[in-house]
Amino acid sequence: MVLSFSGAYLFAITVLHLMPDVYQSGSSQIGLFILGGFLLQILMEQFSEGIEHGHIHKHNHDHYVFPVGIMISLCLHAFLEGMPLANGKHTELVYGIALHHIPAAFALGSVLLHAHQSKAKTIFLLSIFALMSPLGYFFSFKISEGTFGDIEIYFESIMGVVIGIFLHISTTILFESSVDHKFNLKKFVAVLLGVGIALLGYILH
Repeated sequence: MVLSFSGAYLFAITVLHLMPDVYQSGSSQIGLFILGGFLLQILMEQFSEGIEHGHIHKHNHDHYVFPVGIMISLCLHAFLEGMPLANGKHTELVYGIALHHIPAAFALGSVLLHAHQSKAKTIFLLSIFALMSPLGYFFSFKISEGTFGDIEIYFESIMGVVIGIFLHISTTILFESSVDHKFNLKKFVAVLLGVGIALLGYILH
């Protein structure tokens, strides 16, 4: 239910807020960066094994192998997700990211414990994962104010990549939330609730 709600909310926020803002830049190449972000997320999921969606697609992990690919992919994913928050226009996106990361954190913690990592190390690695989105926000904020020289001219392109990632994550969650594509009233209500809250924020904005 939480995944269905967060997927719908994240998708609606992306369509109603992020995409219109990034296209205001007037660049005809923004669509290429959105497509690139979409494909980048597909690539990252080959290492993260779908934990971004709140569950694991594979179950054949060696109990004694630290999941390096999963950790790196998830941290990069979380870092990129924090970047759109820097412009200060999309505070509602914080809730979407939080709802989306809570089940992902549970899944990551399960993988780490399953890999026989200690509880202390698991908590430490989860803390690193939790810091990635704030670090993405900080990095993006510094870009937007020109702290890193002329790199701010690429800000809209970076946002396009993030939008592509959001589109992939949100639509995948929505598709996977229905078993065998059967209609589920409770999950449909959760989807409508997520879209409805996003629409309310859009109207009030």
